[in-house]
Amino acid sequence: MTSPSIDTDLESKVKDIVTDILEIEPEDMTLTSRFKEDHDADSLLAIEILASLEKTFKITIAQEQLVNMVNLQGVCEVVAEAAARRQ
Repeated sequence: MTSPSIDTDLESKVKDIVTDILEIEPEDMTLTSRFKEDHDADSLLAIEILASLEKTFKITIAQEQLVNMVNLQGVCEVVAEAAARRQ
């Protein structure tokens, strides 16, 4: 199974949400920087990110997906998959 393509608009919106919740500057986050290890995120912030993504993109993300949401790339993939299922 191939993952849905992630466009730059989606990536930008997701990055805005994540950096806002983690209270970090967008330039401090890369696609692969890890939320917990590199940005001191905890599980409550992960839940907040998930809820904000669901509300913003009008999608449903299973909490089991949190294990894949460790960095910006993982979050974008989860959002893109959820959006593809919605269509």
